[in-house]
Amino acid sequence: MKKNKRRTALYIPGHNPAMVQQGGVYGADTVLLDLEDSVALSEKDAARILVRNMIRTVDFYNTEVTVRINHIDTPFGITDLEYIVPVKPEAIRLPKIETKHDVIRVIELIEKIEKKHGIPHGNIKIHPMIETAIGVQNVFEIAGAHPCIDAITIGGQDLTADMGIVKTKDNAGLDYARKAIVMAAKANRIDALDSVFADVNDDEGLRIETEYAKKIGFTGKAVINPRQIDIIHDVFNPTDEEIRVAIKIVKAFNENAARGIGVFALDGKMIDAPVVTRAQHVLNLADIDINDL
Repeated sequence: MKKNKRRTALYIPGHNPAMVQQGGVYGADTVLLDLEDSVALSEKDAARILVRNMIRTVDFYNTEVTVRINHIDTPFGITDLEYIVPVKPEAIRLPKIETKHDVIRVIELIEKIEKKHGIPHGNIKIHPMIETAIGVQNVFEIAGAHPCIDAITIGGQDLTADMGIVKTKDNAGLDYARKAIVMAAKANRIDALDSVFADVNDDEGLRIETEYAKKIGFTGKAVINPRQIDIIHDVFNPTDEEIRVAIKIVKAFNENAARGIGVFALDGKMIDAPVVTRAQHVLNLADIDINDL
């Protein structure tokens, strides 16, 4: 089965019933129903109940449903899990993860709750957030800590605060961290999701930052406003020319492979396995099955 795209992950405050109810119509690949930073302390209990009930009743269509819980060392995190795990969101996002043991501890709690409710293990995916310098240093072990992890993400605002630096428009202070997180994700064959772009009125800045995120290997980006979705999708979607070339490469590869030829020339360029892999990735992003052509 082809994995769903995660070009965009739209944060929705868990205490906002109107936004949660409309989560599936905004067009994001993922909705991030948030119980953490966007929810005031006085609203934590109400948000948790609302998100649980909305997951039970709302049709999110084909949008992946992810819930960001509070850290389990806060007074809210374990209760978040007790409410959210039984309604089986597709993924749970874990904030401020610093070691692989942080992840394993949460997964063990999830499995206890699943056992209590007769839920099979392994269906809920885990998305650790890297938001501290020590988390960046341990990111490779975190990314590979458990088979349930299928994405890892950077929390840019918290990370710059932890580093004691100002988050600049070019994200220079986060460049090492972003590349380290991407490398850990690629090494573990999981998705790498970039942080939010905070200025919802700066479309050009959003496009520039997203283009750079794609260039260094991120597979998607968090979103704080539905208006940002189309720009990010436009960046991550392959162009018509990229699709045309990819189709040509994969078709030529299949024809040559049938004759026992693994490496060949196409339009004067050598085509080998890595080139074909990149071409197939383009077709996956474009939802094109070469067998249907």
